[in-house]
Amino acid sequence: MDSAEYLEVATKLAQQCGQIILEASKTRYTTGNKVYEKFGQQTDLVTETDIKVEELIKSELQKNFPDHMYIGEETKAAGNHYEFTDKPTWIVDPVDGTSNFVQGFPFVAVSIGLYINKEPTVGVVFNPFLNELFTARKGHGAFLNHKTRLPLSHPYPPPALPSSLSQCLVSYECGGIDRSDLTMSKKVTSVHNLLRLPGEVSWSSKKAGSVHGIRNICCASLNICYVAKGCLDIHFSIGCWEWFVNSFHYYSIQLQFLYFL
Repeated sequence: MDSAEYLEVATKLAQQCGQIILEASKTRYTTGNKVYEKFGQQTDLVTETDIKVEELIKSELQKNFPDHMYIGEETKAAGNHYEFTDKPTWIVDPVDGTSNFVQGFPFVAVSIGLYINKEPTVGVVFNPFLNELFTARKGHGAFLNHKTRLPLSHPYPPPALPSSLSQCLVSYECGGIDRSDLTMSKKVTSVHNLLRLPGEVSWSSKKAGSVHGIRNICCASLNICYVAKGCLDIHFSIGCWEWFVNSFHYYSIQLQFLYFL
């Protein structure tokens, strides 16, 4: 099957699940959408909507691609074992930004990626609240809402890189599970160093620090998409899982938007 067909299935599925998320958001002030803690962590939440969306995605992908493997956030949280191999593997975060969803903060996304031979092949990220659909296919660039080609996308060369951090707008995610004093101290220090005036950063050159600003939207896939879109310069994350980080080392699976340059 051609990668265009993979992308078509993933896109329709992401949009379908986006509607489920929108409808479920209307019950946030009622008891209609229960919220649970993962592993007893108050900062790591899962809702009935996460589970419902992942079950739908998994069943549809298995129906369309019975020979493909599947890795999902809530499937993993439920204790299921998986192995990342060269086989075609779908990696899914059904509701990226669950805490945002619970609070009604509109940075929430369905994130679906396909790897073949451990290489990113297809990626879809859909934010139903802002109607932002990011799609990418290896060798064919990346698009916003099917029509707008992202600036960090083949065949367009990337914009001139900033000469220093002081020209950058940075998105930052610190992870919410480990909030021990030692860990949080290191995370806060890293943010402080990014904001320091030039010349006052002890671990780097005079050009480091004094960034334009730091944004924290707590949705890893959207952060990466916004770098591809060009409205963010850097995404800096501490503490990621497989559905955020995979074969392209330290970034989200949706880094294919950059990987496809």
